[in-house]
Amino acid sequence: MLTAWLDWHRATLALKCDGLTGDQLRDRSVPPSGLSLLGLIRHMADVERGWFRQVFAGEDVPDLYDRTADPDADFNGTDSGDGPATMASWAAECDLARKAVATAPSLDVLARHATRTGTVSLRWILVHMIEEYARHNGHADLLRERIDGAVGD
Repeated sequence: MLTAWLDWHRATLALKCDGLTGDQLRDRSVPPSGLSLLGLIRHMADVERGWFRQVFAGEDVPDLYDRTADPDADFNGTDSGDGPATMASWAAECDLARKAVATAPSLDVLARHATRTGTVSLRWILVHMIEEYARHNGHADLLRERIDGAVGD
């Protein structure tokens, strides 16, 4: 059930971006916020990598975006961002996350790296990711409606 809900939220975010041009994906359409659909996709790719690959699987892979000078680098820096490449990066991170989950013997397996809240289980990560997507899908819904009036799940 948890993986099905997570995949539903992933599909919802993809739907919010479907059919838009690169300029529309980069559009920061709710001033004064700098939030864009492309920024949301960049953020979720980095979050997928962070929770499933870095924390859960313990892989030594860098963050997708350098936060040295900008703690919100995943959301920012989208002015020249490539929509299709960013979508492909996010899809690849989702696929790698699915593989990490599929190979786990149970949802009670603990992550290899502790977080600021301590050591968490795969179940905790899945619930957190559902919450993360749910929040950002609300943002995506507002952004998409502002861009072209499209509404829905």
